[in-house]
Amino acid sequence: MVQGSVNLIPEAPVSVIRELAVRAEELGYHRCWVNDEGLATRDVYVTLAAILQATSRLIVGPGVTNAYTRHPGQSAAAIATLAEMSGGRAFLGLGAGGTLTLDPLGLERQQPVETVRQAIAACRGLFAGQQVDLDAPGFALRSARLDYGPADIEIWLAGRGPRMLELGGAECDGVMLDFIHKPSLGDYLARVRAGAERTGNQPQICYSTMVVTDDEALETVRPHMTYRLIDSPPSVREALGMTDDDVDRIRSALAEGLDAAARHVPDDWVLPFVIAGTEEECAAELAELCDNYGLDEFMVPVLDPSSGEALLEVMSRVLSR
Repeated sequence: MVQGSVNLIPEAPVSVIRELAVRAEELGYHRCWVNDEGLATRDVYVTLAAILQATSRLIVGPGVTNAYTRHPGQSAAAIATLAEMSGGRAFLGLGAGGTLTLDPLGLERQQPVETVRQAIAACRGLFAGQQVDLDAPGFALRSARLDYGPADIEIWLAGRGPRMLELGGAECDGVMLDFIHKPSLGDYLARVRAGAERTGNQPQICYSTMVVTDDEALETVRPHMTYRLIDSPPSVREALGMTDDDVDRIRSALAEGLDAAARHVPDDWVLPFVIAGTEEECAAELAELCDNYGLDEFMVPVLDPSSGEALLEVMSRVLSR
């Protein structure tokens, strides 16, 4: 049976997010991913520390951080500290950084694949206790070393572009595919496995999307499709019929907030990314996806903390069917 994990977005106070993580552990979820969205959310590492102190089994990590808003050396130090304090229950999730995170800070993704590649190498070396010297796009390390934390901390990558997916397959312990255009899922996984085959790596695969069992859930996910749609590859936007003007319209509206931008996202742009239907229908589709694509983990995104506990309970039933 596929393992269940949870994605928490710290848009609510840390105490609220911590209690959702506690409930997830009680329901049998094994991993907790917490978004690092810069100014849009509470601090990821404060939130992760609070979760670790309140739980005993849950594995936690940023889902995901990036090398533009946080120096990879500082990210490695934070994760090593969390792993040390929790007996090894921390992992590192890396990505290129998204629009919601980077735009308010005036940051641009420059050479994202090479930046992420070097961030992985830097963190691997630091976790292993090695001295690290490197020059990467946007950051560098000089005789850097960590002398605490376990050496076997997992590094996961989240991405959508073909080169990023191959990098994750080749170099990471796991690859997380988040809100992927479902008709393209096989193509995405082929890229991951091509990278894995090149290096002999065997990464775990985590797939995540919203499970929509009613109209309320559809409206909950719609605002969170805004930044995901404009960050999608051109081939996906073309398949949806999204034009450059549509992308510009959503991007401009994001300055007024997610709800304002969501008014420009029709159902036809949401449904190809989610699992929708009754609980039974959703369970059957999820089982089929896991069997067809060899998925190891399904991550439940809690997009609205106020209804998070109810969603976790529904998804616990779906995952156990």
